[in-house]
Amino acid sequence: MSYRTISDVHAALTAKDVSTVELVQASLERIHETDKDLGAFLRVRDIVLDEAAATDKRIAGGEPLRLLDGVTLAVKDNMAINGEVVTAASKILEHYKAVVTATAVDRLRQQGALVIGKTNLDEFAMGASTENSAFQKTKNPWNTALVPGGSSGGSAVAVASDQTLVSIGSDTGGSIRQPASFTNVVGFKPTYGRISRFGLLSLASSLDQIGPFTHTVDDAARMYMVMAGQDDNDATTSARTVEAITFGAKADVQNMRIGLPKEFFGEGIDPAVAKVVMDAADVYKKLGATIVEVSLPHARDALAAYYIIQPAETSSNLARYDGIRYGLSKREGQGLINIYKQSRDAGFGQEVKRRIMVGTFSLSAGYTDAFYHQAVMVRSLIHEEFDQVFDQVDILLTPTSPTTAFPLGARTADPLTMYLADLLTVPANLANIPAMSLPGGFADNLPVGIQLMAKEWDEASIFRAGQAFQQVTDWHTKQPN
Repeated sequence: MSYRTISDVHAALTAKDVSTVELVQASLERIHETDKDLGAFLRVRDIVLDEAAATDKRIAGGEPLRLLDGVTLAVKDNMAINGEVVTAASKILEHYKAVVTATAVDRLRQQGALVIGKTNLDEFAMGASTENSAFQKTKNPWNTALVPGGSSGGSAVAVASDQTLVSIGSDTGGSIRQPASFTNVVGFKPTYGRISRFGLLSLASSLDQIGPFTHTVDDAARMYMVMAGQDDNDATTSARTVEAITFGAKADVQNMRIGLPKEFFGEGIDPAVAKVVMDAADVYKKLGATIVEVSLPHARDALAAYYIIQPAETSSNLARYDGIRYGLSKREGQGLINIYKQSRDAGFGQEVKRRIMVGTFSLSAGYTDAFYHQAVMVRSLIHEEFDQVFDQVDILLTPTSPTTAFPLGARTADPLTMYLADLLTVPANLANIPAMSLPGGFADNLPVGIQLMAKEWDEASIFRAGQAFQQVTDWHTKQPN
């Protein structure tokens, strides 16, 4: 029993072909069968069967289906559910129980989504391969010798391997879109401020965003509309009205202007990946879109700026994990400073320590102007360039990642090589714009994602362009064996 879209699930529930309990049982069985090889889940929620039974009781009582009734959902384990463990895949929070529920999770559950469990990630979302977890490594279902991407690798794999219908992750520099590319699913990051970050364990507060993983663009739009909107618990959320996403019988891109930024097709991009994107451009051209080459000169500086800004904000945010207030506490020595040192040394992994040190250094006296302030100025230039480009075009089309999925362990010894995996995704985070990765084809039998970007608050254009592409291609229907 496998349903690949929300519409499929609702049709089956309406026809009484399946119950919500049966959908959840199928998900749990699938996880039991496959996760020993994939490592997507850190924990499964036993209580979800009771929640499913309550949904069936509602439906049997004649209540109409909610927007996400019967939908099985996996949640990245850096989002809180009140009373349940949330670890961020770190030893320092191994036994910590949340005291709030993330707004995004709460809104999905209010519409009927059933949280099957919490998924693996790079510790505190720092990584591009889901190898930095303190608990396990997650593997790509297309080839278990390869990484699934990161940091939301567990959530991507849960959908790609049909363990759950949908999932959610967080995206600070590409952590939704890059694993979506590597596993052949749709991954969407909204405009900063569109979806509440309340209940998300902070990495870099000016960059973090929550978004969905799905098989189809239509399902991503449905989840987005449920999660989006102002939240009094997050002052950075926007009061702007969330535009309804509707496609009708056919998504129309006639006369849409689609830009190909030349800086996203240069050195370091696998030619086979670039070909998939150019083939996608041809698809759009046949659908009536106009293809235009554009330039974003400062995009090549985005990675350097990101890896100063993100560690700086990380250094500040992770200062709260001090062994005193919550989480792991080591008190073997005397004095407050010893507690700090011992707790953080035992609780944090190598990548987390590396970024804390880099961030603390770039914020230290005598270096802030040379590093952090320069990076912030570059970020402003990148933002301005995107604004100017979107005066010329409606959408940007690029590769999501420079390469297809790489082997497990291939980049763990070289952090700089690992950071290059974010080369094409971090510009959208620095510019605060929405971006999506969707299945675009294959290179050497491995999935390749194409990335769509639009101006701030114009999520609708991305969904329209993505839906149009999926209506005339079948890459998103391909499944791993």
